[in-house]
Amino acid sequence: MLSAAAPLHAIDHGGAGEATGPAPRHVLELPGPRSRSELRGSGRAEALVFEDPSSRALLSRIERLAPTGATVLITGETGTGKEIVARHVHQRSARAGAPFVAVNCGALSPALLDSELFGHEKGAFTGALGRSQGWFEAAHRGTLFLDEIGDLPLAAQVKLLRVLQEREVVRVGARRPMAVDVRLIAATNTDLERAVAEGRFRADLFYRLHVAPLALAPLRERPGDLLPLARHFLARYAERLAVPGAELAPDAIARLHAHPWPGNIRELENAIHHALLVSPDGVVRAHALQLADGFTRLRGVEAPRLEPPPSSTLAAAVLSLLEEDRPDLHDHIEATVLRTIYEFSERNQLRTARLLGMSRNVVRARLVQYGLLAPGARAPDSGVRRGP
Repeated sequence: MLSAAAPLHAIDHGGAGEATGPAPRHVLELPGPRSRSELRGSGRAEALVFEDPSSRALLSRIERLAPTGATVLITGETGTGKEIVARHVHQRSARAGAPFVAVNCGALSPALLDSELFGHEKGAFTGALGRSQGWFEAAHRGTLFLDEIGDLPLAAQVKLLRVLQEREVVRVGARRPMAVDVRLIAATNTDLERAVAEGRFRADLFYRLHVAPLALAPLRERPGDLLPLARHFLARYAERLAVPGAELAPDAIARLHAHPWPGNIRELENAIHHALLVSPDGVVRAHALQLADGFTRLRGVEAPRLEPPPSSTLAAAVLSLLEEDRPDLHDHIEATVLRTIYEFSERNQLRTARLLGMSRNVVRARLVQYGLLAPGARAPDSGVRRGP
């Protein structure tokens, strides 16, 4: 969930043509090898090119915004390259020599969220055996990248807003605030404006984040990047697998253009990697790509775009999670629903149980299971009544 600074690999091919076809002129890659702690399961892209006219316009906007120090909000579907853009903004800023800290908000434990964000003092809670700095402190004088910020619970949003306003944090168990100098870059694959309208995201925090927005188009909407990216991945894996003269056959190129790419750049990279593994002669043909056209139909969604019925925002969230291929999908959905209703009910177990149509004992067991309530803790239910 937490990562130290590591430089992007910026590759200038100069447009040179090889057996794989003309290479992309400008490529940004995430550094490797990847640390186990970095954004596990986020479905991020590993490389970006800027060949399509829309991508060139985006790169120009990034170059203008990066040196300003303004808070940046990056939006885009899963796998479009949001972390790559965040790292590039950091490296093109005056903070380039300072830490870049990446945090996946979707993987935060609600019970330890304050400690992870702001740090804690020794003895602040059971298990706090020593003083620990939080992510804001770790990113001091640098950049803090909060991915999937739409997953933050409302209580955490309030505290994050205060930090952004006051530029100081208070460790759990401490009494005095500590000044922090951090540039915040946030990213999300959800519609935050809709989340604000539905009461799932604070409007004041949204406006605080929405200073310098960067919107990443899905791969299907920037066709000029498709073949340069495919050839970049082909060259990368051909070198790793020692396959000389790797190239894309004409039918493979046509197949790539026909696919809607619901998984965006990550899906493209995986497809090229697999195709080269099963093409010992180095010539990738259409049948080797094994693109899952039926994958979108299985969800009842027609290409080229994964869209739920207009009235179903819940379906949209589930589809987004399906694209991430989470191994703990059911538990994640149940924990998210429970956490949201528990916070809406002002952490009142009885009201939470009523809204869910479950017994209070079952709700309490689930709260403990998902780390929303400490075992043996007593919730502040008495005296709180908010309707039937």
